[in-house]
Amino acid sequence: MRIVIAGGHGQIALRLERLLAARGDEAVGIIRNPQQSQDLTDAGAEPVVLDLESATVEQTAEVLRGADAAVFAAGAGPNSGTARKDTVDRDAAVLFADAAEAAGVRRFLVVSSMGADPDHPGDEVFDVYLRAKGAADAAVRSRTALDWTVLRPGMLTDDAGTGQVLLAASTGRGPIPRDDVAATLLELLDTPATAGLTLEAISGNVPVTVAVKDVAGN
Repeated sequence: MRIVIAGGHGQIALRLERLLAARGDEAVGIIRNPQQSQDLTDAGAEPVVLDLESATVEQTAEVLRGADAAVFAAGAGPNSGTARKDTVDRDAAVLFADAAEAAGVRRFLVVSSMGADPDHPGDEVFDVYLRAKGAADAAVRSRTALDWTVLRPGMLTDDAGTGQVLLAASTGRGPIPRDDVAATLLELLDTPATAGLTLEAISGNVPVTVAVKDVAGN
């Protein structure tokens, strides 16, 4: 498979790229900073420099053409202000979805956030972030031309992955290693029957492969 990942230098994205490369798939990571290219190459991915805050749909679609799936894993980052929550976490996700449609790429995964809600109240930066992610999710889920799956992990940690998760429409709060989020994304890519699902994920006691098969049957 050829998988194009927006936010290709993110911590989850780099883990996913390594997993894809290890099994012989072609991972393409979109990055804004060319100085990050070597990190992607080291992970086994092809770096493509493109700023999703200023790129057009057509420019982005050019990167996506011929892909089997697209993964939106970009984010403005914890140290960014409120404006970039909208331009990256919301607008770039919508642009990426538009580009996937234009390129004819149906399979579309979104790395969202637990608690994402376009109507989330509050004026703190994190409140704006949850609204932006919620608006992006709503924009993606409204599209019939995309076989979308939205994954909302719990509190991300750098602990070693266990390969076991709790995956459901609603899990309640909890932590999850980034390793296990990447493993879940990989399994979702392999399971088209999860299209149309919005899923929460935290650490649990069910192997990732089994957890994804279970939700695909619902």
